[in-house]
Amino acid sequence: MTEYRTLDQITIEYFTDHPEEIDEFINEIFAEYAQDGDSAVLLSSLRVIARVKGLSTMAEEIGMTRQGLQKALSAKGNPRLDNINAIMRAMGYQLMPRPLEVSVG
Repeated sequence: MTEYRTLDQITIEYFTDHPEEIDEFINEIFAEYAQDGDSAVLLSSLRVIARVKGLSTMAEEIGMTRQGLQKALSAKGNPRLDNINAIMRAMGYQLMPRPLEVSVG
């Protein structure tokens, strides 16, 4: 029986092999979230990056259990803003507001 890899597994492998691509991915997932407000997609994408960076290490750094971090970043997760901020800092990022781009037309 053939065992297929999931999209998450393929994405994790890609970013593990190409860590220089993570910055652009983070920018893109937050830009998409700003447009569609789909927090499930944002959290799932952040979970992929957390796996690349090391869930156990990140969880320890922010004072959460590995399972708590996975749950917070699940599609059904509802983490508090301070948790998201801590997670982003553990990934090496900060949450910063940016002005909306206004389209002329």
